Amino acid sequence: NTMSSSLEKSRKRPHPDGSTDIAVPGDGTVSPELKSVDFGRRVCWNKYQPYNDLPLPLVAEGTPPVFDPNESPALCCHVNAISGRARAITIHLANQPGQDAKLPKPIATPIFMPVGTKGCLKGVEISELISDPALSCPIILANTYHLAIQPGTELVDEMGGLHNFQGLPNACPSAKEQSYNLLTDSGGFQMVSLVKLSKVTEEGVSFENPFTKHKSSPNETLEKDMLLLRPEDSIRHQNHISANIIMALDDVVSSVEVNDARFQLATARTLRWYDRCYKAHAKALTQNLFPIVQGGLDTQLGGLREKCLAGFRHRAQEWKYKIPGYAIGGLAGGESKDDFWRVVDQCCRALPDNKPRYLMGVGYPLDLVVCSALGVDMYDCVYPTRTARFGVALVPGEAPGTLRLKSRDCAGSQQVIQPGCGCQACRGGITRARLHTLLKANNPLAAQLISQHNVAYMMFLVRSMRKAIMEDKYREFATSFVREQYPQKDGKDTCPKWVIDALGAAGIQLEGGSS
Repeated sequence: NTMSSSLEKSRKRPHPDGSTDIAVPGDGTVSPELKSVDFGRRVCWNKYQPYNDLPLPLVAEGTPPVFDPNESPALCCHVNAISGRARAITIHLANQPGQDAKLPKPIATPIFMPVGTKGCLKGVEISELISDPALSCPIILANTYHLAIQPGTELVDEMGGLHNFQGLPNACPSAKEQSYNLLTDSGGFQMVSLVKLSKVTEEGVSFENPFTKHKSSPNETLEKDMLLLRPEDSIRHQNHISANIIMALDDVVSSVEVNDARFQLATARTLRWYDRCYKAHAKALTQNLFPIVQGGLDTQLGGLREKCLAGFRHRAQEWKYKIPGYAIGGLAGGESKDDFWRVVDQCCRALPDNKPRYLMGVGYPLDLVVCSALGVDMYDCVYPTRTARFGVALVPGEAPGTLRLKSRDCAGSQQVIQPGCGCQACRGGITRARLHTLLKANNPLAAQLISQHNVAYMMFLVRSMRKAIMEDKYREFATSFVREQYPQKDGKDTCPKWVIDALGAAGIQLEGGSS
Protein backbone atom coordinates (compact mmCIF):
# COMPACT_ATOMS: atom_id res chain seq x y z
CA ASN A 1 0.00 0.00 0.00
CA THR A 2 1.53 3.30 -1.09
CA MET A 3 -0.46 5.38 1.38
CA SER A 4 1.58 6.59 4.35
CA SER A 5 0.71 7.14 7.99
CA SER A 6 0.39 10.83 7.06
CA LEU A 7 -2.87 10.07 5.31
CA GLU A 8 -4.19 7.92 8.15
CA LYS A 9 -3.65 10.78 10.61
CA SER A 10 -5.31 13.22 8.21
CA ARG A 11 -8.41 11.04 8.14
CA LYS A 12 -8.68 10.72 11.92
CA ARG A 13 -7.67 14.20 13.07
CA PRO A 14 -10.67 16.14 14.52
CA HIS A 15 -11.56 19.74 13.77
CA PRO A 16 -9.50 22.28 15.71
CA ASP A 17 -12.48 23.22 17.87
CA GLY A 18 -13.86 19.68 18.18
CA SER A 19 -16.98 20.52 16.18
CA THR A 20 -18.36 18.57 13.27
CA ASP A 21 -18.65 21.56 10.96
CA ILE A 22 -16.48 24.61 10.32
CA ALA A 23 -18.41 27.83 11.04
CA VAL A 24 -18.61 30.14 8.04
CA PRO A 25 -19.93 33.72 8.12
CA GLY A 26 -22.99 34.18 5.89
CA ASP A 27 -22.69 32.40 2.58
CA GLY A 28 -18.92 32.15 2.90
CA THR A 29 -18.18 34.93 0.40
CA VAL A 30 -17.88 37.77 2.93
CA SER A 31 -14.94 38.60 5.21
CA PRO A 32 -16.50 40.52 8.14
CA GLU A 33 -13.21 42.22 9.06
CA LEU A 34 -13.28 44.08 5.73
CA LYS A 35 -16.64 45.81 6.19
CA SER A 36 -15.01 49.09 7.20
CA VAL A 37 -12.43 49.13 4.38
CA ASP A 38 -12.71 52.02 1.91
CA PHE A 39 -12.52 50.21 -1.41
CA GLY A 40 -12.81 53.52 -3.23
CA ARG A 41 -9.02 53.69 -2.91
CA ARG A 42 -6.41 51.15 -3.98
CA VAL A 43 -5.20 48.84 -1.23
CA CYS A 44 -1.52 49.20 -0.32
CA TRP A 45 0.69 49.34 2.76
CA ASN A 46 4.32 49.99 3.69
CA LYS A 47 5.17 51.53 0.32
CA TYR A 48 8.16 53.68 -0.62
CA GLN A 49 9.74 55.13 -3.76
CA PRO A 50 8.97 54.81 -6.61
CA TYR A 51 5.35 54.35 -5.45
CA ASN A 52 5.45 57.56 -3.37
CA ASP A 53 7.98 60.13 -2.18
CA LEU A 54 9.27 58.21 0.84
CA PRO A 55 12.88 57.05 0.34
CA LEU A 56 13.24 53.28 0.57
CA PRO A 57 15.81 52.26 3.22
CA LEU A 58 18.57 50.36 1.39
CA VAL A 59 21.00 47.94 3.02
CA ALA A 60 24.46 47.17 1.62
CA GLU A 61 25.13 43.68 0.27
CA GLY A 62 26.87 41.48 2.80
CA THR A 63 25.23 43.10 5.81
CA PRO A 64 24.66 40.44 8.52
CA PRO A 65 21.00 39.64 9.18
CA VAL A 66 19.05 40.79 12.21
CA PHE A 67 15.97 38.70 12.93
CA ASP A 68 13.17 40.67 14.57
CA PRO A 69 11.19 38.43 16.94
CA ASN A 70 8.28 40.86 16.89
CA GLU A 71 8.05 41.13 13.11
CA SER A 72 9.74 38.19 11.37
CA PRO A 73 11.72 35.86 13.66
CA ALA A 74 12.99 33.51 10.94
CA LEU A 75 13.46 35.82 7.92
CA CYS A 76 15.44 39.02 7.43
CA CYS A 77 14.86 40.92 4.18
CA HIS A 78 17.48 43.46 3.07
CA VAL A 79 16.61 45.64 0.08
CA ASN A 80 19.98 46.22 -1.58
CA ALA A 81 18.97 48.26 -4.63
CA ILE A 82 16.08 49.30 -6.85
CA SER A 83 16.03 50.17 -10.53
CA GLY A 84 12.63 51.58 -11.37
CA ARG A 85 10.30 49.10 -9.70
CA ALA A 86 12.73 46.17 -10.04
CA ARG A 87 14.32 45.13 -6.75
CA ALA A 88 17.52 43.38 -5.68
CA ILE A 89 16.98 42.04 -2.18
CA THR A 90 18.79 39.55 0.02
CA ILE A 91 16.69 37.07 1.99
CA HIS A 92 18.29 35.60 5.11
CA LEU A 93 16.58 32.57 6.63
CA ALA A 94 16.83 30.65 9.89
CA ASN A 95 18.51 27.27 9.58
CA GLN A 96 16.61 23.98 9.60
CA PRO A 97 17.59 20.43 10.66
CA GLY A 98 20.25 19.12 8.27
CA GLN A 99 21.73 22.53 7.63
CA ASP A 100 24.88 23.77 9.32
CA ALA A 101 24.63 25.43 12.70
CA LYS A 102 25.52 28.66 10.96
CA LEU A 103 22.87 30.46 8.92
CA PRO A 104 21.92 29.04 5.51
CA LYS A 105 23.11 30.56 2.28
CA PRO A 106 21.44 33.96 1.70
CA ILE A 107 19.07 34.22 -1.26
CA ALA A 108 19.95 37.05 -3.64
CA THR A 109 17.00 38.07 -5.80
CA PRO A 110 15.55 38.03 -8.35
CA ILE A 111 15.70 34.27 -7.90
CA PHE A 112 14.33 31.27 -9.77
CA MET A 113 13.64 28.17 -7.68
CA PRO A 114 13.91 24.81 -9.46
CA VAL A 115 11.10 22.42 -8.57
CA GLY A 116 11.90 19.10 -6.92
CA THR A 117 8.39 17.71 -6.54
CA LYS A 118 9.29 14.83 -4.23
CA GLY A 119 12.33 16.52 -2.76
CA CYS A 120 14.63 16.09 -5.74
CA LEU A 121 14.89 17.22 -9.36
CA LYS A 122 14.62 14.51 -11.97
CA GLY A 123 18.07 13.92 -13.42
CA VAL A 124 19.90 16.42 -11.19
CA GLU A 125 21.56 15.47 -7.91
CA ILE A 126 21.23 17.83 -4.96
CA SER A 127 25.03 18.00 -4.72
CA GLU A 128 25.24 19.14 -8.35
CA LEU A 129 22.46 21.65 -7.84
CA ILE A 130 24.22 23.41 -4.99
CA SER A 131 27.93 22.90 -5.73
CA ASP A 132 28.18 23.26 -9.51
CA PRO A 133 29.13 26.95 -10.02
CA ALA A 134 26.87 27.18 -13.08
CA LEU A 135 23.88 26.11 -11.00
CA SER A 136 24.59 26.99 -7.34
CA CYS A 137 20.91 27.24 -6.41
CA PRO A 138 20.37 28.80 -2.98
CA ILE A 139 16.79 27.49 -2.73
CA ILE A 140 14.69 24.74 -4.29
CA LEU A 141 10.99 23.87 -4.03
CA ALA A 142 9.33 20.65 -2.88
CA ASN A 143 5.67 19.61 -3.04
CA THR A 144 3.78 18.98 0.20
CA TYR A 145 0.97 16.95 -1.36
CA HIS A 146 3.30 14.51 -3.12
CA LEU A 147 5.63 14.13 -0.13
CA ALA A 148 2.60 13.44 2.08
CA ILE A 149 1.58 10.57 -0.19
CA GLN A 150 5.07 9.17 -0.81
CA PRO A 151 7.09 8.61 1.33
CA GLY A 152 4.98 10.32 4.02
CA THR A 153 5.99 13.40 5.97
CA GLU A 154 6.23 11.48 9.25
CA LEU A 155 9.08 9.47 7.73
CA VAL A 156 10.74 12.68 6.52
CA ASP A 157 10.40 14.07 10.04
CA GLU A 158 11.88 10.90 11.55
CA MET A 159 14.84 11.28 9.19
CA GLY A 160 15.49 14.76 10.53
CA GLY A 161 13.64 16.85 7.94
CA LEU A 162 13.94 17.06 4.19
CA HIS A 163 17.49 18.45 4.19
CA ASN A 164 18.64 15.28 5.95
CA PHE A 165 16.35 13.07 3.89
CA GLN A 166 17.95 14.46 0.73
CA GLY A 167 21.33 13.15 1.80
CA LEU A 168 22.90 15.49 4.34
CA PRO A 169 24.77 17.60 1.76
CA ASN A 170 25.25 20.34 4.34
CA ALA A 171 26.56 18.02 7.03
CA CYS A 172 29.22 16.39 4.84
CA PRO A 173 32.72 17.66 5.73
CA SER A 174 33.43 18.38 2.06
CA ALA A 175 30.35 20.54 1.69
CA LYS A 176 30.41 22.65 4.85
CA GLU A 177 30.08 25.87 2.90
CA GLN A 178 27.37 24.61 0.55
CA SER A 179 24.17 25.41 2.36
CA TYR A 180 20.83 25.73 0.61
CA ASN A 181 17.23 26.47 1.50
CA LEU A 182 13.91 24.76 0.87
CA LEU A 183 10.43 26.07 0.12
CA THR A 184 7.33 23.90 0.18
CA ASP A 185 4.00 24.66 -1.42
CA SER A 186 0.85 23.89 0.55
CA GLY A 187 -0.91 21.42 -1.73
CA GLY A 188 -3.37 24.05 -2.94
CA PHE A 189 -2.26 23.88 -6.57
CA GLN A 190 -3.35 20.24 -6.71
CA MET A 191 -6.95 21.49 -6.45
CA VAL A 192 -6.47 22.59 -10.06
CA SER A 193 -4.00 20.02 -11.40
CA LEU A 194 -5.94 17.10 -9.81
CA VAL A 195 -9.40 18.65 -10.01
CA LYS A 196 -11.00 15.36 -11.14
CA LEU A 197 -9.62 13.64 -8.03
CA SER A 198 -10.51 16.32 -5.49
CA LYS A 199 -13.46 17.87 -3.68
CA VAL A 200 -13.22 21.20 -1.85
CA THR A 201 -15.29 22.12 1.21
CA GLU A 202 -14.84 24.65 4.01
CA GLU A 203 -13.15 21.93 6.04
CA GLY A 204 -10.44 21.37 3.42
CA VAL A 205 -9.83 19.49 0.21
CA SER A 206 -10.26 15.74 -0.19
CA PHE A 207 -8.04 14.02 -2.74
CA GLU A 208 -8.51 10.56 -4.14
CA ASN A 209 -5.23 8.71 -3.88
CA PRO A 210 -3.87 8.54 -7.46
CA PHE A 211 -1.91 5.38 -6.58
CA THR A 212 -4.98 3.40 -5.55
CA LYS A 213 -5.75 0.34 -7.65
CA HIS A 214 -8.49 1.03 -10.20
CA LYS A 215 -11.29 -1.36 -11.07
CA SER A 216 -10.27 -4.16 -13.39
CA SER A 217 -13.91 -4.98 -14.11
CA PRO A 218 -17.27 -3.20 -13.76
CA ASN A 219 -18.35 -5.67 -11.06
CA GLU A 220 -15.30 -5.10 -8.86
CA THR A 221 -15.86 -2.90 -5.80
CA LEU A 222 -13.03 -0.76 -4.49
CA GLU A 223 -13.05 1.53 -1.49
CA LYS A 224 -11.62 4.92 -2.44
CA ASP A 225 -8.51 5.85 -0.51
CA MET A 226 -8.88 9.55 0.32
CA LEU A 227 -6.52 12.17 1.67
CA LEU A 228 -8.20 15.00 3.54
CA LEU A 229 -5.94 18.02 3.44
CA ARG A 230 -7.13 20.75 5.78
CA PRO A 231 -5.17 23.91 6.50
CA GLU A 232 -4.04 22.33 9.77
CA ASP A 233 -2.91 19.18 7.94
CA SER A 234 -0.98 21.14 5.32
CA ILE A 235 0.92 23.02 8.02
CA ARG A 236 1.56 19.82 9.99
CA HIS A 237 3.04 18.19 6.88
CA GLN A 238 5.19 21.24 6.20
CA ASN A 239 6.36 21.37 9.81
CA HIS A 240 7.45 17.76 9.39
CA ILE A 241 9.28 18.54 6.15
CA SER A 242 11.12 21.44 7.87
CA ALA A 243 11.44 23.72 4.85
CA ASN A 244 12.72 27.24 5.47
CA ILE A 245 9.67 28.80 3.79
CA ILE A 246 6.23 27.20 3.86
CA MET A 247 2.97 28.25 2.22
CA ALA A 248 -0.55 28.65 3.59
CA LEU A 249 -3.20 26.38 2.11
CA ASP A 250 -5.29 28.50 -0.25
CA ASP A 251 -8.48 27.75 -2.15
CA VAL A 252 -7.15 27.67 -5.72
CA VAL A 253 -9.49 28.02 -8.68
CA SER A 254 -8.37 27.70 -12.28
CA SER A 255 -7.72 31.15 -13.74
CA VAL A 256 -9.91 30.28 -16.74
CA GLU A 257 -12.91 29.30 -14.59
CA VAL A 258 -16.00 31.38 -15.48
CA ASN A 259 -17.93 30.87 -12.22
CA ASP A 260 -17.80 34.25 -10.44
CA ALA A 261 -19.46 32.88 -7.30
CA ARG A 262 -16.75 30.24 -7.01
CA PHE A 263 -14.04 32.92 -7.12
CA GLN A 264 -15.85 34.98 -4.46
CA LEU A 265 -16.03 31.97 -2.18
CA ALA A 266 -12.41 30.99 -2.82
CA THR A 267 -11.11 34.48 -2.07
CA ALA A 268 -12.86 34.74 1.30
CA ARG A 269 -12.03 31.12 2.12
CA THR A 270 -8.35 31.73 1.38
CA LEU A 271 -8.34 34.35 4.16
CA ARG A 272 -10.15 32.02 6.57
CA TRP A 273 -7.81 29.14 5.76
CA TYR A 274 -4.80 31.39 6.29
CA ASP A 275 -6.07 32.15 9.80
CA ARG A 276 -6.27 28.42 10.49
CA CYS A 277 -2.78 27.86 9.04
CA TYR A 278 -1.39 30.68 11.15
CA LYS A 279 -2.85 29.23 14.35
CA ALA A 280 -1.68 25.70 13.50
CA HIS A 281 1.91 26.70 12.69
CA ALA A 282 4.04 24.97 15.33
CA LYS A 283 7.45 26.22 14.18
CA ALA A 284 6.88 29.94 13.71
CA LEU A 285 10.27 30.77 15.22
CA THR A 286 12.18 28.84 12.55
CA GLN A 287 9.86 28.38 9.54
CA ASN A 288 8.39 31.25 7.53
CA LEU A 289 4.70 31.01 6.62
CA PHE A 290 3.73 33.01 3.51
CA PRO A 291 0.06 33.77 2.75
CA ILE A 292 -1.04 33.61 -0.89
CA VAL A 293 -2.97 36.39 -2.61
CA GLN A 294 -5.93 35.00 -4.54
CA GLY A 295 -8.90 36.65 -6.27
CA GLY A 296 -8.86 35.36 -9.83
CA LEU A 297 -8.32 37.94 -12.55
CA ASP A 298 -10.49 40.59 -10.88
CA THR A 299 -8.19 43.60 -10.55
CA GLN A 300 -10.88 46.29 -10.52
CA LEU A 301 -11.19 48.80 -7.71
CA GLY A 302 -12.75 46.92 -4.81
CA GLY A 303 -12.49 43.65 -6.73
CA LEU A 304 -11.54 40.23 -5.43
CA ARG A 305 -7.77 40.76 -5.58
CA GLU A 306 -8.24 44.00 -3.65
CA LYS A 307 -10.31 42.22 -1.02
CA CYS A 308 -7.73 39.51 -0.55
CA LEU A 309 -4.95 42.09 -0.27
CA ALA A 310 -7.03 44.11 2.20
CA GLY A 311 -7.54 40.96 4.25
CA PHE A 312 -3.80 40.38 4.57
CA ARG A 313 -3.20 44.07 5.31
CA HIS A 314 -5.77 43.86 8.11
CA ARG A 315 -4.07 40.80 9.56
CA ALA A 316 -0.66 42.45 9.44
CA GLN A 317 -1.69 45.84 10.80
CA GLU A 318 -4.72 45.20 13.01
CA TRP A 319 -4.33 41.62 14.15
CA LYS A 320 -0.51 41.91 14.32
CA TYR A 321 0.19 38.72 12.42
CA LYS A 322 3.90 38.14 11.84
CA ILE A 323 3.99 37.84 8.04
CA PRO A 324 7.53 37.38 6.67
CA GLY A 325 6.59 37.49 2.97
CA TYR A 326 3.77 37.20 0.47
CA ALA A 327 2.99 35.00 -2.52
CA ILE A 328 0.92 35.82 -5.60
CA GLY A 329 -1.11 32.79 -6.65
CA GLY A 330 -3.83 31.73 -9.05
CA LEU A 331 -1.91 32.57 -12.25
CA ALA A 332 -0.03 30.71 -15.01
CA GLY A 333 -3.12 28.59 -15.61
CA GLY A 334 -4.00 29.50 -19.18
CA GLU A 335 -5.25 33.07 -18.68
CA SER A 336 -4.38 35.72 -21.25
CA LYS A 337 -1.03 37.43 -20.83
CA ASP A 338 -2.83 40.75 -20.60
CA ASP A 339 -4.80 39.51 -17.58
CA PHE A 340 -1.66 37.89 -16.16
CA TRP A 341 0.54 40.97 -16.03
CA ARG A 342 -2.25 43.20 -14.69
CA VAL A 343 -2.72 40.95 -11.65
CA VAL A 344 1.04 40.93 -11.01
CA ASP A 345 1.18 44.71 -11.40
CA GLN A 346 -1.68 45.25 -8.96
CA CYS A 347 -0.21 42.95 -6.32
CA CYS A 348 3.27 44.49 -6.52
CA ARG A 349 1.79 47.98 -6.20
CA ALA A 350 -0.09 46.87 -3.07
CA LEU A 351 2.24 44.53 -1.15
CA PRO A 352 4.80 45.89 1.35
CA ASP A 353 8.18 46.94 -0.03
CA ASN A 354 10.04 45.51 2.96
CA LYS A 355 8.89 41.91 2.39
CA PRO A 356 9.68 39.36 -0.35
CA ARG A 357 7.15 38.85 -3.16
CA TYR A 358 6.88 35.36 -4.64
CA LEU A 359 5.07 34.76 -7.96
CA MET A 360 4.01 31.12 -7.93
CA GLY A 361 4.28 28.77 -10.89
CA VAL A 362 5.93 31.22 -13.30
CA GLY A 363 9.14 30.25 -15.07
CA TYR A 364 9.27 31.40 -18.69
CA PRO A 365 12.36 33.60 -19.07
CA LEU A 366 10.40 36.47 -20.65
CA ASP A 367 7.89 36.38 -17.79
CA LEU A 368 10.71 36.66 -15.26
CA VAL A 369 12.19 39.70 -17.01
CA VAL A 370 8.81 41.45 -17.27
CA CYS A 371 7.53 40.57 -13.79
CA SER A 372 10.80 41.57 -12.13
CA ALA A 373 10.36 44.97 -13.76
CA LEU A 374 6.98 45.11 -11.99
CA GLY A 375 8.55 44.25 -8.62
CA VAL A 376 8.52 40.44 -8.17
CA ASP A 377 11.42 38.80 -6.30
CA MET A 378 10.92 35.01 -6.42
CA TYR A 379 9.71 32.47 -8.99
CA ASP A 380 9.28 28.72 -9.40
CA CYS A 381 8.21 26.48 -12.26
CA VAL A 382 8.69 22.97 -13.63
CA TYR A 383 9.11 24.37 -17.16
CA PRO A 384 12.94 24.40 -17.44
CA THR A 385 13.39 20.81 -16.27
CA ARG A 386 10.22 19.37 -17.77
CA THR A 387 10.96 20.79 -21.21
CA ALA A 388 14.50 19.41 -20.89
CA ARG A 389 13.10 15.88 -20.64
CA PHE A 390 11.52 16.45 -24.06
CA GLY A 391 14.90 17.35 -25.51
CA VAL A 392 14.36 21.12 -25.52
CA ALA A 393 17.12 23.45 -24.31
CA LEU A 394 16.75 27.10 -23.29
CA VAL A 395 19.00 29.41 -25.29
CA PRO A 396 19.34 33.16 -25.96
CA GLY A 397 17.93 34.55 -29.17
CA GLU A 398 14.57 34.97 -30.84
CA ALA A 399 11.38 33.82 -29.12
CA PRO A 400 10.59 31.26 -27.93
CA GLY A 401 14.27 31.05 -26.98
CA THR A 402 14.49 27.27 -27.26
CA LEU A 403 16.59 24.72 -29.14
CA ARG A 404 14.95 21.43 -30.09
CA LEU A 405 17.81 18.97 -29.91
CA LYS A 406 15.75 16.19 -31.48
CA SER A 407 15.43 18.21 -34.68
CA ARG A 408 17.30 17.26 -37.84
CA ASP A 409 19.24 20.52 -37.70
CA CYS A 410 21.09 19.27 -34.60
CA ALA A 411 21.90 15.83 -35.97
CA GLY A 412 25.26 16.91 -37.39
CA SER A 413 25.97 20.07 -35.40
CA GLN A 414 29.38 20.31 -33.75
CA GLN A 415 28.26 23.23 -31.55
CA VAL A 416 27.51 22.89 -27.88
CA ILE A 417 24.02 23.91 -26.74
CA GLN A 418 25.10 27.45 -25.89
CA PRO A 419 28.68 28.69 -26.34
CA GLY A 420 29.94 30.29 -23.14
CA CYS A 421 27.47 28.43 -20.87
CA GLY A 422 29.06 26.92 -17.78
CA CYS A 423 26.85 23.83 -17.49
CA GLN A 424 28.37 20.36 -17.57
CA ALA A 425 27.38 19.70 -21.18
CA CYS A 426 28.57 23.02 -22.61
CA ARG A 427 31.81 23.31 -20.64
CA GLY A 428 32.53 19.65 -21.40
CA GLY A 429 32.18 20.16 -25.14
CA ILE A 430 29.25 17.77 -25.57
CA THR A 431 27.88 18.66 -28.99
CA ARG A 432 24.34 19.07 -30.15
CA ALA A 433 24.92 16.07 -32.43
CA ARG A 434 25.89 13.92 -29.47
CA LEU A 435 22.85 15.00 -27.47
CA HIS A 436 20.65 14.41 -30.52
CA THR A 437 21.94 10.83 -30.72
CA LEU A 438 21.40 10.24 -27.00
CA LEU A 439 17.84 11.54 -27.25
CA LYS A 440 17.05 9.34 -30.24
CA ALA A 441 18.32 6.37 -28.24
CA ASN A 442 16.19 7.36 -25.23
CA ASN A 443 19.33 7.55 -23.13
CA PRO A 444 18.45 9.24 -19.81
CA LEU A 445 21.86 10.94 -19.79
CA ALA A 446 20.53 13.38 -22.39
CA ALA A 447 17.65 14.55 -20.17
CA GLN A 448 20.07 14.89 -17.26
CA LEU A 449 22.52 17.06 -19.21
CA ILE A 450 19.80 19.24 -20.74
CA SER A 451 18.11 19.65 -17.33
CA GLN A 452 21.40 20.88 -15.90
CA HIS A 453 21.79 23.27 -18.82
CA ASN A 454 18.29 24.69 -18.45
CA VAL A 455 18.73 25.29 -14.73
CA ALA A 456 22.10 26.92 -15.45
CA TYR A 457 20.42 29.14 -18.05
CA MET A 458 17.80 30.27 -15.53
CA MET A 459 20.37 30.94 -12.82
CA PHE A 460 22.54 32.97 -15.22
CA LEU A 461 19.45 34.93 -16.25
CA VAL A 462 18.44 35.91 -12.71
CA ARG A 463 22.03 36.77 -11.79
CA SER A 464 22.24 39.01 -14.85
CA MET A 465 18.97 40.64 -13.84
CA ARG A 466 20.29 41.31 -10.34
CA LYS A 467 23.52 42.77 -11.68
CA ALA A 468 21.51 45.17 -13.86
CA ILE A 469 19.39 46.23 -10.88
CA MET A 470 22.44 46.77 -8.68
CA GLU A 471 23.89 49.02 -11.41
CA ASP A 472 20.51 50.75 -11.90
CA LYS A 473 20.45 49.55 -15.50
CA TYR A 474 17.41 47.30 -15.46
CA ARG A 475 15.64 49.41 -18.05
CA GLU A 476 18.50 48.77 -20.48
CA PHE A 477 18.66 45.07 -19.58
CA ALA A 478 14.94 44.47 -20.08
CA THR A 479 14.90 46.40 -23.35
CA SER A 480 17.86 44.43 -24.69
CA PHE A 481 16.38 41.08 -23.64
CA VAL A 482 13.02 41.82 -25.24
CA ARG A 483 14.57 43.15 -28.46
CA GLU A 484 16.72 40.02 -28.73
CA GLN A 485 13.62 37.86 -28.47
CA TYR A 486 11.51 40.07 -30.73
CA PRO A 487 13.66 41.82 -33.36
CA GLN A 488 12.11 43.92 -36.06
CA LYS A 489 11.30 42.04 -39.27
CA ASP A 490 10.67 43.76 -42.57
CA GLY A 491 10.48 47.04 -40.69
CA LYS A 492 7.73 45.74 -38.39
CA ASP A 493 7.90 45.29 -34.65
CA THR A 494 7.16 41.75 -33.49
CA CYS A 495 7.04 42.39 -29.74
CA PRO A 496 3.72 41.28 -28.15
CA LYS A 497 1.54 44.13 -26.96
CA TRP A 498 1.25 42.70 -23.43
CA VAL A 499 5.02 42.94 -23.00
CA ILE A 500 5.02 46.58 -24.10
CA ASP A 501 2.07 47.41 -21.84
CA ALA A 502 3.54 45.61 -18.81
CA LEU A 503 6.96 47.21 -19.17
CA GLY A 504 5.25 50.55 -19.74
CA ALA A 505 3.48 50.14 -16.40
CA ALA A 506 6.93 49.60 -14.89
CA GLY A 507 8.24 52.80 -16.50
CA ILE A 508 10.11 51.07 -19.32
CA GLN A 509 8.95 52.36 -22.68
CA LEU A 510 9.17 50.19 -25.80
CA GLU A 511 8.05 51.54 -29.15
CA GLY A 512 5.57 49.74 -31.37
CA GLY A 513 4.55 46.14 -30.75
CA SER A 514 2.19 43.56 -32.19
CA SER A 515 -1.16 42.51 -30.75
